[in-house]
Amino acid sequence: MPRPRVKIDLVELEKLCGMQCTDAEIAAFFGVSTRTIERRRQVKRYSEIMDSSKAKGRVSIRRSLFREAARGNIAAIIFLAKNVIGYRDIVNTEHTGLEGGPIQINNKPDFSQLTDDELRQFRIIANKTKTPRRT
Repeated sequence: MPRPRVKIDLVELEKLCGMQCTDAEIAAFFGVSTRTIERRRQVKRYSEIMDSSKAKGRVSIRRSLFREAARGNIAAIIFLAKNVIGYRDIVNTEHTGLEGGPIQINNKPDFSQLTDDELRQFRIIANKTKTPRRT
């Protein structure tokens, strides 16, 4: 004997879809599985309600967003500029060496220009930072 058919209130379904609820959220609201919601979506009456109310919800969100942008809400303006108009942030990071030339990389430091005192100080520092060998 099959399970009794679950009653899904179409008015509530329309409200939930208008708020862009996921199938999991709709299923939890009605106390059914997501599979039940997926199966109901295969029924024309349910799919029409779900699709049209989701579209109306998106229009409502867009309307509110445009209203906020028109009021001067900077976050809304930036969001619309990036997502509707296609603006984007461009960060150009460039590293150069002396006088704009390539960066010189020396694998071995040149100690030939150091004084005897500077070399002595360097050896003291180098000996202090040596890590002990593990045996």
